[in-house]
Amino acid sequence: MGVQDLETWVNQLGVLFQEFPLREELQALIKPAALTTGIALLFVYLFFVRSDPPVRYTVPAPKLPEGEPQILKHPSIKVEGSSAIQCYAPATGQLLGLVNPSTPAGLDRAIASAAEAQKKWSQTTFRERRAVLRTMLQHVLDNQEQICRVSSLDSGKTMLDAQLGEILVTTEKLQWTIKHGEKALLPEKRPTNMLMCYKKNKVIYEPLGVVAALVSWNYPFHNLVGPIISAIFAGNGIVVKVSEQTCWSAAYYTNIARGALVAHGHDPALIQSAVCWPQVAGHLTSHPGISHVTFIGSRPVCHHVAASAAKSLTPVVAELGGKDAAVICDSAKGDLKRIADIMMRGSFQAAGQNCIGIERIICAPGVYDKLVEMLAPRVKALRLGTEKDVGAVISDNSFVRLESLVQDAVQRGAKLLAGGQRYNHPDHPSGFYFTPTLLVDVTRDMAIAQEECFGPIMTIMRAASGSADDLLNLANAPDFGLGASVYGNDSDPVLRAVVKGIRSGGVAVNDFAVFYAVQLPFGGVGGSGYGRFAGEEGLRGLCNIKSICEDRFGWLGVRTAIPPPAQYPVKNQDGAWRFARGVVRLGYSLGIGGMVEGILDVVRNG
Repeated sequence: MGVQDLETWVNQLGVLFQEFPLREELQALIKPAALTTGIALLFVYLFFVRSDPPVRYTVPAPKLPEGEPQILKHPSIKVEGSSAIQCYAPATGQLLGLVNPSTPAGLDRAIASAAEAQKKWSQTTFRERRAVLRTMLQHVLDNQEQICRVSSLDSGKTMLDAQLGEILVTTEKLQWTIKHGEKALLPEKRPTNMLMCYKKNKVIYEPLGVVAALVSWNYPFHNLVGPIISAIFAGNGIVVKVSEQTCWSAAYYTNIARGALVAHGHDPALIQSAVCWPQVAGHLTSHPGISHVTFIGSRPVCHHVAASAAKSLTPVVAELGGKDAAVICDSAKGDLKRIADIMMRGSFQAAGQNCIGIERIICAPGVYDKLVEMLAPRVKALRLGTEKDVGAVISDNSFVRLESLVQDAVQRGAKLLAGGQRYNHPDHPSGFYFTPTLLVDVTRDMAIAQEECFGPIMTIMRAASGSADDLLNLANAPDFGLGASVYGNDSDPVLRAVVKGIRSGGVAVNDFAVFYAVQLPFGGVGGSGYGRFAGEEGLRGLCNIKSICEDRFGWLGVRTAIPPPAQYPVKNQDGAWRFARGVVRLGYSLGIGGMVEGILDVVRNG
């Protein structure tokens, strides 16, 4: 086998080698001068470091009440005379069951159990953690349909929306962490300086202990499992507080993650989930046993979470939704058919209940009319139902607000081309549906252009011109900045200026929300929150980032010694100050003259 053949073979191993940080070093060894060594190391590598095969396991689906399905006349999570949470299917009003909420004592027990399991888990290797995630990934792949059906029943979304919003992004997060997580958390060497040249520096990433995540209801599987993946790979235990709106599925999804731990002989208590009423949630966020909080939800609730966490000085990452803009430049006029497809998916995915859903379509004048013409009949043709195009919304709590936003816009000059009100489904009168809505000629002063809808409402805005300034004037108007997308020719200077100038945590160029699907750091600015999860930044944020500075030549006795002028008690303050000035001049002067002056200061005052 020749050198080139061997290199080709290594590259063709693809996924296997992408998983390990040694891949580049291994390929570097495959050179003519080291061919024999390279071949030998390759076989050692394959024998000792090859992927651990996934272990298959089973998790029973959540149970429904026995007997004929019971359709609630007025579905609500609250039951009169009971503290239990009533779970129902938003699409039909079907009773799914009752869940007893956690108490402060129950949260204490969950945190203590996770903490005890974390002591041992923190000592596991990255290979052991990868094996757990690989087994979890295989289970998700094997059970996609059941996971989606449970999500559809609990949250009202269609099976397609569940596949895209629950399975695809979760398998991506698992795969990314398996392949790249270790690289993000390995110790890093850091540079030193001239004065400290006898020191060597590194940064290590240590587990925090037990972390918490408070997650929203719109993606009950992904929002629960996503924080678990990052937390346990970083060596932490975790308590996930799920939403009362979708707590029926929480135990099942938690057991999927726990099952992967059990399959490899680890303590499932490492992963805890809980549901509680809002007045109890503060006990979790201010708990001294919690080292970090990830919050996914609304801005008003985040104020309470941040204030509660501040009591114990617990750091918080907050993802608070957005008012994401899709900016379409004049140069995109030859690509409008594809862009229209993306606008439909971006606006109506999960009935618009998507934190990075497209809430504002901002068009340059040259493409505005054509895009409206293309979108209007498509929005009018959308069918409601979990087996149709657009699923249910989570409850009727937002109906009055959404209808008011639409009415206000129309009164201020917007044109309502489709929808705009709640929908009484003939087959599911107890279900919660809002008609897919299209509003055009929306202006930045309208409330609907400033407030997050979180519903199936598409709004289209016309920029004053096709310039970057006018497009950004609309795009950056609201106090939100989670995601954004920009469309046009790749070489269009307007597109590049908008990408650079838009205020958001992520931008997809000629696409929608793909920064989330490739595990780039995710989070927002302004009213969309702060901090990041996903990617290297997200993993490192769940760690104690410890800086270590030690002697490079300690074995030779080269160590820091306090020079006589700086020793306490100080004999001569003026001389000591000049000596210290000399040290600074020597180490940091921009020219040789300053360094020479520094040496003279040190010699004269030493």
